[in-house]
Amino acid sequence: MLNSYVLASAGGLLIGLSAILLMYFNGRILGVSGIVSSLVSLAPSNKLCSAAFILGILISAAVFKQINPAWIPGALPMSLPSLFIAGILVGVGTRLGNGCTSGHGVCGIARLSKRSLAATATFMTVAICTVYVINLLSGVLS
Repeated sequence: MLNSYVLASAGGLLIGLSAILLMYFNGRILGVSGIVSSLVSLAPSNKLCSAAFILGILISAAVFKQINPAWIPGALPMSLPSLFIAGILVGVGTRLGNGCTSGHGVCGIARLSKRSLAATATFMTVAICTVYVINLLSGVLS
């Protein structure tokens, strides 16, 4: 049990550190949806920096999976179409909310942004309700 708290704390520290370093070196707020969006956008942007950030996320997950497979969960028990639909819904949600959980939840709350506080409260409420409904429909809750 303690191990999961240590891992969660270490993960939070690494996310915070990456947000600080991105702001310090590039003057950008960490928002993963914005970084991914800049990769696929036709607008001129620093695509190399965005690609390096996303590649860093993927490589670090692979490295940690090799160090201790229990640290990185396995494949989700979902079909490919379900994952695609979920990804589209997340993308639409980040556009409607003018940012994602990393941008609003990590950086926006740290800056005491009222908009980010409201967005994060909305994300968390919808996530809790979604998990409850999915568990209810799948028979986990009876």
